[in-house]
Amino acid sequence: MTLPENELRLSDAETGAPMVVIGLDDRAGLPDLQTRLRELGFMEGEPVCVLRRGQPGGEPLAVRIGASTFALRRIEAACVRVAARHGA
Repeated sequence: MTLPENELRLSDAETGAPMVVIGLDDRAGLPDLQTRLRELGFMEGEPVCVLRRGQPGGEPLAVRIGASTFALRRIEAACVRVAARHGA
């Protein structure tokens, strides 16, 4: 699925860049993943930021969503559509 020009996947977001959640996709083919991400707080409009990437390979990603921090696999982060948060 091609994203609009102003959107990208959380897995591709620059470390430290303030972003906002636009929506969720089922790119992983795992039906329960969207539910799990919503339960963690990945809801439309929530502020999100990739804090750090593990080494080697950049996995897992340490991600701040709202006031909580989680470790996500790249496949999970690829399901989260984000856009730059203006005025952050």
